Amino acid sequence: MATVLAIETSCDETAVAIVKNREVIYSLMASQIETHRQYGGVVPEVASRQHVEKVDWAIAECFKNTNFSWADIDGVAATCAPGLVGALLVGVTVAKTLAIIRNKPFLGIHHLEGHIYANYLSDPNLQPPFLCLLVSGGHTSLIWVKNCGEYQTLGQTRDDAAGEAFDKVARLLDLGYPGGPIIDKLASQGDPKAFPLPEGNISLPGGGYHPYDSSFSGLKTAVLRLVQKLKQEGTALPVSDIAASFQESVAKSLTRRAIACALDYGLKTIAVGGGVAANSGLRKHLQAAADAQGLRVLFPPLKFCTDNAAMIGCAAAEHLNRGHTSPLTLGVQSRLDIKDVMQLYN
Repeated sequence: MATVLAIETSCDETAVAIVKNREVIYSLMASQIETHRQYGGVVPEVASRQHVEKVDWAIAECFKNTNFSWADIDGVAATCAPGLVGALLVGVTVAKTLAIIRNKPFLGIHHLEGHIYANYLSDPNLQPPFLCLLVSGGHTSLIWVKNCGEYQTLGQTRDDAAGEAFDKVARLLDLGYPGGPIIDKLASQGDPKAFPLPEGNISLPGGGYHPYDSSFSGLKTAVLRLVQKLKQEGTALPVSDIAASFQESVAKSLTRRAIACALDYGLKTIAVGGGVAANSGLRKHLQAAADAQGLRVLFPPLKFCTDNAAMIGCAAAEHLNRGHTSPLTLGVQSRLDIKDVMQLYN
């Protein structure tokens, strides 16, 4: 029953949490969205500086708002890969320092493994094997979860990630940043069948297509051409209809691939993680398709879809319970395949 203080600073959210096994004792997240909105995206140096300013306060708040003390903490964890190197360094350096000062084990956690473990927070009884559809601003993957630390990527994006496509289309429509929540809100007011947009199959040499890989660059280009055409015709942009049609295409594309993958590999549960897991269109389509096939689908609570420290703490508690700890010499990495997770531990 490990209790972990976890830190997540992989991008633009400064998050700290105390997690006991699969129970969130306290979770806090300081968002930088307003800061980065003026730039239309995340500025790495700005993100790193804001982490430095917020992380000590966030840790203090966790202890202040609980009955926990350092005597109750069994380990200190931080996201170490993948992510923005400068941002990761802030969290990892703080975690290592606390581990040394408080004489606690240190654990470096893979960010994508954290998103998988967000599902354990919504269903503490969840057990592998299952399929994880991981959809975020930087990743779109279908991951076979075989055990703690044992993962196989069955499908991934060949270009833009789903969340990245939402941001780029939002920019085309002058909707601001981040694009996902804005498009989701507008889509609820629009007609998803107003404009037929491509789902983006991946062609294979010799014919056919990869059934699990995704592509969103063609969809993004189709929206661009649609917007240009409507503007040239002098037509007022039906923004809600475009948003709804775009979201429909993304949701159907992800659903089709996830269902096919789960059925082909005999996996009865699909767990969804990442920021795009909060999208209402994806939730509706995937739930309906899973029900039709007799599959179970899990979505984390909305607060655990975006980057957060609770999911990092949950993954860390599982590793610590299994005797896994990381060396204090562990560095940060901007990229690390999820199949190499166990390289992070002694």
